[in-house]
Amino acid sequence: MDKSEFKKILKKVEKPARYLGNEINSIHKDTSKEGLIRYAQCFPDIYEVGMSHLGSQILYRVINSDEDIYCERVYSPAVDMEEILREKNIPLFAIESKNPITNFDFVTFTLQYELSYTNILNILDLANIEILAKDRKLDDPFVMVGGPCAYNSEPMADFVDIVILGEGEEVNLEVLNEYKEWQKNKTTREDFLLRASKIDGVYIPSFYNVTYKEDNTIEAVVPNREGIPEKPRKRIINDMDKVPYPEKLIVPYIETVHERVVLELFRGCTRGCRFCQAGMIYRPIREKSVKTLKTYADKLIKSTGYDEISLSSLSTSDYSKLSEFTDVLIDEYSDRNVGISLPSLRLDNFSMDIAEKIQQVRKSGLTFAPEAGTQRMRDVINKGVSEEDLKDATRKAFEMGWDSVKLYFMIGLPTETYEDLDGIRNLAYDVIDTYREVHGGKLRKKFSVTVSTSTFVPKPFTPFQWHGQDKQEEVVDKQRYLVKALRNKDIRYNYHDSKTSLMEAVVSRGDRRIGKVIYDAFKAGAKFDGWSEYFNLNIWLEAMAKNNLDVSWYAHREREYDEVFPWDHIDVGVSKKFLIRENNKAREDVVTPDCRHKCNGCGVNTHDIGRGLC
Repeated sequence: MDKSEFKKILKKVEKPARYLGNEINSIHKDTSKEGLIRYAQCFPDIYEVGMSHLGSQILYRVINSDEDIYCERVYSPAVDMEEILREKNIPLFAIESKNPITNFDFVTFTLQYELSYTNILNILDLANIEILAKDRKLDDPFVMVGGPCAYNSEPMADFVDIVILGEGEEVNLEVLNEYKEWQKNKTTREDFLLRASKIDGVYIPSFYNVTYKEDNTIEAVVPNREGIPEKPRKRIINDMDKVPYPEKLIVPYIETVHERVVLELFRGCTRGCRFCQAGMIYRPIREKSVKTLKTYADKLIKSTGYDEISLSSLSTSDYSKLSEFTDVLIDEYSDRNVGISLPSLRLDNFSMDIAEKIQQVRKSGLTFAPEAGTQRMRDVINKGVSEEDLKDATRKAFEMGWDSVKLYFMIGLPTETYEDLDGIRNLAYDVIDTYREVHGGKLRKKFSVTVSTSTFVPKPFTPFQWHGQDKQEEVVDKQRYLVKALRNKDIRYNYHDSKTSLMEAVVSRGDRRIGKVIYDAFKAGAKFDGWSEYFNLNIWLEAMAKNNLDVSWYAHREREYDEVFPWDHIDVGVSKKFLIRENNKAREDVVTPDCRHKCNGCGVNTHDIGRGLC
């Protein structure tokens, strides 16, 4: 696409800066270089969302560190841009070079959210790339995916060539180096996939056959070629101080979801919440040193000009050197008006000292996640916090000058009753009472409590993977109940759309048959399904019916322990015996302690994946 045509197009779209590709710290290479491997890093959502994804920023730098590879970005075009591309028959392009990705070597996607899968098909279609993997020819791109949802990539098995399991900094480059060798003779696509399958952390869906029982459950998932691992396993980074991390972040021209330096303190989580997939699949815990973090903080502040540093991890306040590191940051940056934010705080270790340090520059938002309204329910999910923890944490915050707090809960959890919903109401009103106690019985104008509820979605590799989701009418009834229970001018209540949660439950535990549903939904117009203004449940229900599949069978059915799951052939290091044991303890309201203090035998510490790391 020539420059004059591109300029004309930009004048017709709402936000031209989404497609410029020349932001500060973006990377540009000579595309005429002989043998240059072209790698499209696609995020299946709009620019503003994708630009806020830390993993994409990390891999962008890692892959571009190889001079023989050019990693460029692609985002789902907004509806206005897509209309122009289709009208003018312009293939989707990488935003740095503006070259069509149709003939790139690799077209890759991060699987962050199940309802983004139709956007992946839409990107392939816009790029004139065959949607079905079996239809791709020798010179077509290899479609590769990774991310948390890749641990059950079976619904996408018909569309992808390669799945990366686990952390991608090392394995991506190993796949690309293998591609360099294969490219010298460029025999067949299958030959390259065979070579790639030998790399630890690589899964090739087409190399496995799935058989089903008469009751529609899975009988087995087995390799269909010799030399293929029976259980492909995830890859992790052992030493977080040695793993590459960006010294520069791309600074967008327009407002995105997050605009700040992001420092990753550690990977993994030891808390063991039974609904949480990330807490299971990212084990074991591995921390970065204060020295390493300080080095990156200095370089990132200098290269971006941001005035906020976000300390990011699954449970940031569990970082063992958090107090020491916040001291370092405050000493270095407070005079420059650079603030610090902690996006996730636990109620049971909320530190007044750390909060006091953070507010020296500016007060960031204060968010806590009790997850459930009663102690019984919190014990079921192994949250490990109490009502007293919430009262103590909010009292400390209000005494230090905070006037608002956000509380996150989940509804529809296994064994939940309406008493547990009353508990959500009670906790919200307890916060109001605590504020009054701190301020002499008064509520200031700035005071507010925001209560947000999401709907429980059973996820693979969690103790709750055997449970069904509440039926849609049950979810709606619970949301309506809370709307009435939380009717107060000082309480704002937000809840997640029950329709999208339903289809998320179908796809998250889906098998390969769901791939046909995704394809049919896409052909019927489904895209941006994670956005309520675009999601159309009827399209999905019709696609399910067309393929003789039952929504309730996938979303609401309780599973038995002997059922073979679509993802059982993937090895994440955490044993199924441990997950069963945790589910049984949930049924008895028994809490499992934090494994920083006591090993609970999840399996990762005795497995090659995590031996010696925890």
